[in-house]
Amino acid sequence: MPQVDFIFDFGSPNAYLAHKLVAGIERRTGVTFTYKPCLLGGIFKSTGNQAPMLAFAGVKGKLEYDMLEFQRFIDRHELTKFNFNPNFPINTLPLMRGAVAMEMKGQADLRRYVDAILTFMWEAPRNLNDSEVLAQTWTDAGYDADDMAALIQSPEVKKGLMENTAAAVERGVFGIPTFFVGDEMFFGKDRLDQVEEEIRKQGP
Repeated sequence: MPQVDFIFDFGSPNAYLAHKLVAGIERRTGVTFTYKPCLLGGIFKSTGNQAPMLAFAGVKGKLEYDMLEFQRFIDRHELTKFNFNPNFPINTLPLMRGAVAMEMKGQADLRRYVDAILTFMWEAPRNLNDSEVLAQTWTDAGYDADDMAALIQSPEVKKGLMENTAAAVERGVFGIPTFFVGDEMFFGKDRLDQVEEEIRKQGP
């Protein structure tokens, strides 16, 4: 089976929506996605990209249409648990360092962490910009908050997130969610049908 990578950051609502469809693709194709935590802000800085709310702010009707398509995607896939975080944007640096710490333990640990944090980001949203709220969220997710606070300050974890982000940019990533099936890149949640097709194309 081909290597399938999912470049993600918790701060992207589109990454949340894409994540919710990954398990179905895995069941249908037999492939297992490899999650790659990367800092969206770092990607934007390296590529000159901007968030849609900034990039399209001056384009009449563009943001409104994007929101329409966003809701259509939610309705089509019955992602009814989605709840936009009123504290958006969230500084995801500590969250993403936490993801790298889990990645170093293995994909199973990372996926468990991703499920937990995305719940508190986009289903039962919390103000994760607040350090006390973040600590409580780690606790509620089943982690020791003091351990997590120490982990995200470790040089290895900091370096890991920077390296992940730089490697993604080197591969051509300019935004999130981005997927790679082998060397083929697909950007955005709306490309998941194409991702699944490419997996079957490259599969045994």
